[in-house]
Amino acid sequence: MRLHQIKIDYVAEQDRLMMQLATSDEQEVRVWLTRRFVKLLWPLLVKLAEEASPRIRTQADPEARKALLTMEHEEAMARADFSKPYDDSARAMPLGEEPLLLARIQTAHDASGQPVVAMHPAQGQGVTLTFDSVLLHSLCRLLQAAVAKSDWDMELKLPGLAPPREVERVQRTIN
Repeated sequence: MRLHQIKIDYVAEQDRLMMQLATSDEQEVRVWLTRRFVKLLWPLLVKLAEEASPRIRTQADPEARKALLTMEHEEAMARADFSKPYDDSARAMPLGEEPLLLARIQTAHDASGQPVVAMHPAQGQGVTLTFDSVLLHSLCRLLQAAVAKSDWDMELKLPGLAPPREVERVQRTIN
């Protein structure tokens, strides 16, 4: 199953982020991201972004690491496609119609060194995503934009990067 699109929206009534993951084989998984979960997830995503790049991983100087992370993020964003709106057409929902309330996170790397994030509810099946650089940095950007719309009083920053400008804080979907 290959990831086709991701959408993250703040749902004020739930005070949660809804993440929709659509696959190329017409399936969709919906999950709730609470403030607590995002606070746990964000540093893990930043760490994975640093570890995924040999240029960053081998750099000893912390300031150089920040600068390289900035470069990697900008390069990934230049290759990302945010132009197509999320396709809300009907899809099979293998994990159910109701979004899963995520409670647990595990990170790792696959055999080829790509970052892997497994997100699960307290009980039952969850979602495991393998990221390339573009997808990882795009997810970071989508999370930043969604959290900026919330009343959570938090700002997600990548080391060495200013947060996205206000004009960039619109609903984004990656393809």
